[in-house]
Amino acid sequence: MSSLETQYRIEKEPYYREVHEEISLFEAAYAARLPMMVKGPTGCGKSRFIEYMAWRLKRPLVSVACNEDMTASDLVGRFLLDKDGTKWQDGPLTTAARIGAICYLDEVVEARQDTTVVIHPLTDHRRSLPLDKKGELIHAHADFQLVISYNPGYQSAMKDLKQSTKQRFGALDFSYPDRETEIEIVAHESGVTADIAGKLVSIAERSRNLKGHGLDEGLSTRMLIYAGSLMKKGVDTLAACSMALVRPMTDDPDMRDALDAAVGTFF
Repeated sequence: MSSLETQYRIEKEPYYREVHEEISLFEAAYAARLPMMVKGPTGCGKSRFIEYMAWRLKRPLVSVACNEDMTASDLVGRFLLDKDGTKWQDGPLTTAARIGAICYLDEVVEARQDTTVVIHPLTDHRRSLPLDKKGELIHAHADFQLVISYNPGYQSAMKDLKQSTKQRFGALDFSYPDRETEIEIVAHESGVTADIAGKLVSIAERSRNLKGHGLDEGLSTRMLIYAGSLMKKGVDTLAACSMALVRPMTDDPDMRDALDAAVGTFF
């Protein structure tokens, strides 16, 4: 195993609770080396799922947090100047293709469309990546797989994947877990009791009913874990909920009052 492979290996099993049949479906997709797209709201477990699958499949994981300033060179690589002259440095996509990693492009629609086009040759029968600046054509390692994620709730005509990109991927839809599973996840990850976790989930359920009525998104499972973690560290319950749940969600006074009322109902 190369040092690069070791660097990107996930040695410890990430905690993940299956919601539907996503584990077996992803395993089948990986066996076929099918590029995959995972879609769902913020904080519902998409990234944790990919980490878990990389561990389960015993593959290195190269993750990229996409943003609007990201260029094709950020993904593929560039020449850098040092004391000995210029040398080529692979970008994360190139590294993953060389070592046979799973390359995870998180929130891919945040990247410019002219940047995402560079992934196309890796997502069809070619499984190749041209490094135009270097004059090299990389044929992806047999174990390489490309995975992208995004939140459909935030998409607009200006920020969406082209059909020419979408149709290159298989897709899995993610949402928040059912109540009992979410309680188990929050209790396990934060260390609070199932009773407190249940109250946090109840607050989240109230907030999710406000989606489209003042909130773009409801409280995520991740935020509930943050609140529980603060409580576990001894922070007052109401202060923990205010800090981890209410204040990050909105600056609108009426919506804050509504969320504070939900917190007060259960705590």
